[in-house]
Amino acid sequence: MEERVATVDGAAAGLRLDLFLARRFSSAGRSDGFSRAEVQRLISDGRVLVNGRRAKASARLKPNDTIRIQSLPLRDSSLLPENIPLDILYEDEHCIVVNKAAGMMVHPATGRFTGTLVNALLHHCPDLGGIGGERRPGIVHRLDKDTSGVMVVAKTQKAFRRLASQFKDRKVQKEYLALVWGKMPGDSGVIDRRIGRHRSDRKRMSSRHALAKSREAITQWQVEKLFAISAGSASINWVSLLRLKPKTGRTHQLRVHLADLGFPIVGDSIYGHKRKNREHGNLSGSMLETFPRQALHAEKLSFLHPGSERPLACSAPLPPDMRELLRTLCPCGE
Repeated sequence: MEERVATVDGAAAGLRLDLFLARRFSSAGRSDGFSRAEVQRLISDGRVLVNGRRAKASARLKPNDTIRIQSLPLRDSSLLPENIPLDILYEDEHCIVVNKAAGMMVHPATGRFTGTLVNALLHHCPDLGGIGGERRPGIVHRLDKDTSGVMVVAKTQKAFRRLASQFKDRKVQKEYLALVWGKMPGDSGVIDRRIGRHRSDRKRMSSRHALAKSREAITQWQVEKLFAISAGSASINWVSLLRLKPKTGRTHQLRVHLADLGFPIVGDSIYGHKRKNREHGNLSGSMLETFPRQALHAEKLSFLHPGSERPLACSAPLPPDMRELLRTLCPCGE
């Protein structure tokens, strides 16, 4: 169990205990910090001592007060381990990097408590329970259910804090591959549009019709390949294979940015349905039109190893369904 000690200086005198801890030991900007939820639990569990005594969150601090903070013990997870095969790209005592399959939820949610990546990880890593939170042990970032690709998961509390800090500070480099409808306006570019909850559909995000509370979202894109597809009657449809580098990590960011720009991801049932309803001539019934998920794959993840702090880059090959889709677009194998 870790213990940390802090002495209150003149600038912090008069602050509430919970505010002092939030500022001094929060995970923001610190590889060894506490999350806000941990700070609250530390105080309520009596793991914060002021001058050797338990204190309330509202206690006002005085100059030279000595505060001792014990880290939280791991809580047993109520989630069930399941023997689900994992595609492991890298693993050591600090973290595990997996290639998440399309169709697999990352963690349990309402109505779904089994068959998730977390259930599989708890079987493979029995000591994972409780790290970073009982509901999402070890999870420092997520992929949508129907997005495949690279994910890193923390195996210790220290690794969790260090990885979470890197994601928060935008030090993690992420690269995706996506097939989108249309021909992009150039070979590369940047989408810089804030994203928030859709005004009329709370289950969707939007960069065009968002509520006032939106957040910065930046996506770099580059065209890898362009496919011209005959749609009959001399009409041509275009499909582009893009390399995407999100600089922020907003919910559904890539799907929203591309759809709102007019280039929805192939197979995206939430953000791409308007495009799919357009006249596609003889594309009807093709694999492009019937692809059962968004054609989005997290190909590469680069970060500092949470133990050695050396650069680590992990890549995942395109899954079979996206490879087959590409073959139908380019049967010559180019």
